[in-house]
Amino acid sequence: MNPHAAAPVSPVEMIKSLWSHRQLLAQLSRREVASRYKGATMGVAWSFITPILMLAVYTFVFSVVFKARWGAADAPESNAQFAIIMFVGIVMHGLFAEVINRAPSLVLGNVNYVKKVVFPLEILPGVAISSALFHMCVSLVVLFSAMLLINGAVHWTAVFLPMVVLPLVVLTLGLAWFLAALGVFLRDVTQVTSIITMVMLFLAPVFYPITAIPENYRWLIMINPLTFIIEQSRDVIIWGRLPDFLGLAVYSVVASIVAWLGFAWFQKTRKGFADVL
Repeated sequence: MNPHAAAPVSPVEMIKSLWSHRQLLAQLSRREVASRYKGATMGVAWSFITPILMLAVYTFVFSVVFKARWGAADAPESNAQFAIIMFVGIVMHGLFAEVINRAPSLVLGNVNYVKKVVFPLEILPGVAISSALFHMCVSLVVLFSAMLLINGAVHWTAVFLPMVVLPLVVLTLGLAWFLAALGVFLRDVTQVTSIITMVMLFLAPVFYPITAIPENYRWLIMINPLTFIIEQSRDVIIWGRLPDFLGLAVYSVVASIVAWLGFAWFQKTRKGFADVL
């Protein structure tokens, strides 16, 4: 890799870069997960404990304190069922928010990779995605275990969940590339992303169904890129329905365009990282 040459920005190069560095990506991802729990007595076990505690707290607050109910005709009204429905949205938002909130500091936190060695910086967002996917999978294990305990079974349509999540992963990766580069030049981006992800949490059908929103304001929920994925995830996990294949195809095309634009922005601006850092 010539550090003085213009970085390629084609969609093919985007895929090729991630694939050719897959072993390094896997190694850094494992180190990322391990470092998060380094020194903790219970180690990686905290990745299981955290979603369990989160599920319990949200269940108590929204089902017991606020006495919230989903209100759908095919949704059981028990506290446990409400918690499961809500937890699906929390898991999807958590994947997105974890990466987006970390993205502006990915390059800033790895200055040695920028200044001392020729390193494929473009895989750093991929490392963040891999780490977030690990924690999402742990949360899904907790979710499916709860469904087995409460309902005695998991709908077979849950096998389509990877198909539902993949477009969100692609979209998040593109945004992470954009924010990782932008964060080098604008340090306030980290503060902005934390606010935006919090707003997106409450402007998505995580704690309430879309039908609970007056029609005049539903467009605010529908323009949230998390809304479609959360609804599709609930369809395949909770309601046992097939996903909207056409909708997922359109979402995937848009997500791929965003990913490529984010990658192109990252590649075009990376030559200035060393000067700023």
